[in-house]
Amino acid sequence: MKIASLDVIALEKEKGCGSRPVIVRINTDEGIYGYGEAAIAIGCGSTAAYELLKDMGPMIIGMDAMAHEVIWEKLYKQSFWAQGNGAVFFSAISAIDIALWDIKGKALGVPVYQLLGGKQRDRLRAYASQLQFGWGTDEFNPGASRGDVDFYREACQKAMDQGYDAVKINFLRFDRDGKMLSYLDTTGHLSRQAMHTAEERIAAVRETVGPDVDIIIENHAMTDANTAVQFARMASRYDIMFLEEGCTPLNPQVMRRIADNTDIPLATGERTYTRWGFLPFLENGSLSVIQPDIGNCGGITECKKICDMAHVYDVGVQTHVCSSPISVAVSLQLEAAIPNFVIHEHHIANTTAVTINECVHNYQPVNGYFEIPDLPGIGQELSDYALKHARIETVR
Repeated sequence: MKIASLDVIALEKEKGCGSRPVIVRINTDEGIYGYGEAAIAIGCGSTAAYELLKDMGPMIIGMDAMAHEVIWEKLYKQSFWAQGNGAVFFSAISAIDIALWDIKGKALGVPVYQLLGGKQRDRLRAYASQLQFGWGTDEFNPGASRGDVDFYREACQKAMDQGYDAVKINFLRFDRDGKMLSYLDTTGHLSRQAMHTAEERIAAVRETVGPDVDIIIENHAMTDANTAVQFARMASRYDIMFLEEGCTPLNPQVMRRIADNTDIPLATGERTYTRWGFLPFLENGSLSVIQPDIGNCGGITECKKICDMAHVYDVGVQTHVCSSPISVAVSLQLEAAIPNFVIHEHHIANTTAVTINECVHNYQPVNGYFEIPDLPGIGQELSDYALKHARIETVR
């Protein structure tokens, strides 16, 4: 079964949603096709991934669609720049790799988790993610929030009413008036006002959710080592499950410095790529949880190796999910198969109609747990609506 063509797909999104998913559909000469996502949908870079997939397409046309390891190594070595790491290159490689696993699963008539060795578990615990933007509103506007404590209480209560027993919140994203803080506000030294505001919110959330719900703190690498330690020392009294992205991931020794100065477990990984990127964190023992994004770190082929490597160091895994339902489905497949799974991230964006409508299947947790899709491949397809409104270019 040979690769015949690639359809590079940019999904059209409503203004203000903050996401621009890029999908690849790899078509074979036997009529079987597979979907994969370049999960660089937020921030800058999705248009670059779109163009890069067009560049990479000719490198794999005519190759055996079942030979994902061979294709991965070719893309890594022959593209030249991939060996230097980076989000755009590995998002494109990831998209191609995921689509190849989807093809393999469909060709063999089994879900991807079966190809990875089978299910370690029948369902996956999930947390409600990014409650600083609210919850249960069917809207996701990254630039809008309320800054008052009641806003955080209400979001947590809505999540608990849906059965979640874990939530994740960035308590430093907005000031008291709902204005988004800049990186200058959250590095060097946190002001007393910022610290008081954050603590009021954490205390209110802990009071609202009670002692039996886990709280995960999201810092989005807005803090540096100094402010992360300052913040963590304050937050530690509220029994935090883990602190995510306390600093930029480019210097693992800085993360080690944070770990040495707090008793809160640390996590990072959504902006780290390949085994080579994760290894220094595992070697220095700074992380309790890694958070690779399958659509950015190198695809299923690479992410499984990253997870296995983390298992050697007794480090847990929670994949990062913040793009289309394609990435949700892929993450469920991998997380079902790995022994060191911790919890699944269910982003507020994946609860909204504009995102749900992108795909055929609507995977949502029930009482805070996901069932694992049993459809062949990754178990997800783009909807007719999404394809009708997308920009699509074919590479042959």
